[in-house]
Amino acid sequence: AAFVGLPLLGLAMAAPGRWKAIFGRVGFREVKLMVAFALINIVISMTIGTVIKKFGTVTANASIADAASLDGAHLVNFFAKVALQLLGEELITILPFLALLAFFHATAGLGRKAAVFSAWLVSALAFGAIHLPTYNWNFVQCLVVIGSARLVLTWAYVWTKNIWVSTGAHILNDWAIMASTIFLTPLVTTA
Repeated sequence: AAFVGLPLLGLAMAAPGRWKAIFGRVGFREVKLMVAFALINIVISMTIGTVIKKFGTVTANASIADAASLDGAHLVNFFAKVALQLLGEELITILPFLALLAFFHATAGLGRKAAVFSAWLVSALAFGAIHLPTYNWNFVQCLVVIGSARLVLTWAYVWTKNIWVSTGAHILNDWAIMASTIFLTPLVTTA
């Protein structure tokens, strides 16, 4: 909850009365965009991850591997906590993206497209970097694979100006990967 609450508190302090602007409405169009961006993200992540795995090593996420031993309510609770955490991840990425965008455009004097591109790239690299401890300091996996996934998720926000869309895509993406690890991996290893 702090992972969500603290960034929102910071946003409310930085933009009093306007902190809700990043939260757009969610209708059928937004749900379709969540699914579309999640699918694009899965394809890109799996493609890049496969190439990285072929030429290097990838590190498993231990908490997802541990979740395979959960059942019933514990597993539902795990997925629910992940959803809340992913909203927090969106906030700690989109808010710096917006701050970097303002800095690159207003202070550094970059044009609008160059500012968006620069903020998009820097925030994706930072997002990958915060995953380094989770993935045993595997720089290539975090900066290239996870950073690329972040580019897609941030684009969902840029496209819609709605953090619910990027959050929904992030949740669908991660839940699909987690579900395949938790439910399909045991089937493959026992076959």
